Amino acid sequence: MFQITDSRLKDALDFASDKHAGQLRWGGIPFITHPVAVAAYLQERGYNDNTLLTALFHDLLEDTDTTQDEILKRSDREVLDAVILLTKPKPYDMADYLGGIDRNAMAKDVKCADRIHNLRTTADSSQAFRKKYYDESVRWYVPFFKDTRFESDFLEALDRLERMLK
Repeated sequence: MFQITDSRLKDALDFASDKHAGQLRWGGIPFITHPVAVAAYLQERGYNDNTLLTALFHDLLEDTDTTQDEILKRSDREVLDAVILLTKPKPYDMADYLGGIDRNAMAKDVKCADRIHNLRTTADSSQAFRKKYYDESVRWYVPFFKDTRFESDFLEALDRLERMLK
């Protein structure tokens, strides 16, 4: 469970909740549950507030009308830079996208937590989506997670998804 430890985190959670209002994940679950779960996962592992802010904001530029200035107003340049890296440009090249993230430790930590949460919560998505997500994870994310502190959680979630596909 995500613990709000200061006013910056409360403001960030309120802001992200407002921006993601009306958005749903697989199975009709409010979208905000995803960035909150990513932040909680990182918080449980002792990450600092800037990493938690990045987790709460990681989908805002990609999925809402949020501006970079709005994020900067509620955080700092380190958080904004990580959020920018986590935002997939349209169109995007996966190697370039992950390569940029790989060069920023905070962005990489958030991306790892993000991918693990997505892998763990695909049960309510379509079989076709699960297959595509699994294939993408094997191709791109197995090397991305190699030798990270998240590797075992990732491989466990990937294995669970693989069993769902059988």
